[in-house]
Amino acid sequence: MALALILLEPGGQLFAIVPRSFCNGPYYRPFREFVFQHAAIRHIHLFASRRKAFKDDEVLQENVIIRLERSGAQGNVCVSHSADDSFTDLTVQEHAFDRIVLPGDGEQFIHLPTSIGQCVIESLSGIRFVLDDLGIAVSTGPVVDFRLKEHIVPTLIKGAVPLLYPGHFAGNVTQWPKDGVKRGNAIKLNGDTRKWLYPNGFYTVARRFSSKEERRRIVASVVTPDTFGGATMLGFENHLNVFHEGKHGLPEDLAHGLAAFLNTTAVDECFRRFNGHTQVNATDLRLMKFPSRKALIGLGKWALRQDELTPDRLDDRLGKLLE
Repeated sequence: MALALILLEPGGQLFAIVPRSFCNGPYYRPFREFVFQHAAIRHIHLFASRRKAFKDDEVLQENVIIRLERSGAQGNVCVSHSADDSFTDLTVQEHAFDRIVLPGDGEQFIHLPTSIGQCVIESLSGIRFVLDDLGIAVSTGPVVDFRLKEHIVPTLIKGAVPLLYPGHFAGNVTQWPKDGVKRGNAIKLNGDTRKWLYPNGFYTVARRFSSKEERRRIVASVVTPDTFGGATMLGFENHLNVFHEGKHGLPEDLAHGLAAFLNTTAVDECFRRFNGHTQVNATDLRLMKFPSRKALIGLGKWALRQDELTPDRLDDRLGKLLE
């Protein structure tokens, strides 16, 4: 795409079918900067189902059709949608460019709104903090199992500590130990593994991978230290994102409030505007906007009092919390 763009005369048009993954993430930032330097985005089309539009090609990624104009002055951008390549249900909306690339976003993520109005997260003034503002860090789970496979064991034996995979989490419940986990439920604690482990405590975790067809892109859970008896350390496998404070646990209320916020429909909708692939990267989470630490703690206190945290309850509570 970059080479073709350079070869165009000013005003020349480039059309491409391209994986949507270029719209966000640090890997494609130089490419996004290159595009904005040399062209204007005129139109982007999204398909609701990658399987229908590209079924003959066994395409696994979500793809978009994009039209760029070489050396064009950037103006409004058309964003269109259809279920598949028949385009029988085509809808087209025009958006100001500052809704496509948010002002002040150093990463220059490309957002693709699904409606004319702002998403709930954008419209609420109380949601304006990034994780650094809140004193919270998020990291990719440091245990890469294939590199440490000689230290991973099926059950918790003497000299080992719990190891957590995405499969250990189902909704708000931590299922550990669990049969059928890919490699095991524990990792040996020794000089080769200690640097990859965190002290036992309350953590919020979110899966790094989902399928496009899943109802939610972000699925968050709370790690509760009592689940692991007297374990002093925990291992988080690489397919998890872990929210922590300096590689230590979070206050209990904060961990539950953070998970509750991440599991709301509003967060999912806003996240999908700039994340079109099945990965939820730590960089994406660092750039998201959150309520204040005090508001998250209040949300966590409320969550701990609930018998069941349904999506409707979470969405309703978020609205009341920020009124």
